[in-house]
Amino acid sequence: MNTVKQSLTSIPRQQRRDVVENDQFAGFARRIIRAHGRRVATGDVEALRDLVALSSVIDDAIGEAVIGLRAFGYSWAEIGSRLGISRQAAQQRWGDKP
Repeated sequence: MNTVKQSLTSIPRQQRRDVVENDQFAGFARRIIRAHGRRVATGDVEALRDLVALSSVIDDAIGEAVIGLRAFGYSWAEIGSRLGISRQAAQQRWGDKP
């Protein structure tokens, strides 16, 4: 049972704080994925399937992030511009499916 009052814990979009650690965290994730690729390249053929499976995990994470950003109030145009695609392309890829 969730006993936290949403009105006391949610931060309106206009008051949100940018998280500074995102760049460092993303850099860390990139280094880990590259290290995994180098490990496979040295002959760990069994890990190849795991490395390829990461692409679907990343796709799922992007979808979850977009859904969260939409719930937070970001527009399709804002999301699309960050991804270098049109708002229509973003909405078609991650929007509600009929």
